[in-house]
Amino acid sequence: MKLPGPDHPIAITRNGKRVRVIFKGAVVADTSQALSLKEANYQVAFYIPRADANMALLTRTAHTTHCPYKGDASYFTIETGGQRAENAVWSYEQPFPAMAAIKEYLAFYPNRVDSIEES
Repeated sequence: MKLPGPDHPIAITRNGKRVRVIFKGAVVADTSQALSLKEANYQVAFYIPRADANMALLTRTAHTTHCPYKGDASYFTIETGGQRAENAVWSYEQPFPAMAAIKEYLAFYPNRVDSIEES
């Protein structure tokens, strides 16, 4: 486990805007409770509460990854209207203590969904 610091900063903030995730015309998530996670030089990732996602469109997969700063991520595939986006969603269900704010939130790969709208 590594802690965020000057060499690898991670900031989690309340987004304050409406964030919607669209895939093949279906609203997969719609929230005003998103968190923005800015990690080092990576693009900002929006983390969305599960309560604000259409979990009926998501299927857990066997895929996992490990981040030395956040912990183990589990993944979900989006499926709607016969279309699939494999492992398009990730979640840290038991993140390391420094990242506890994102526990069980969902994040989406922008290139695996049609759009992530922020308004």
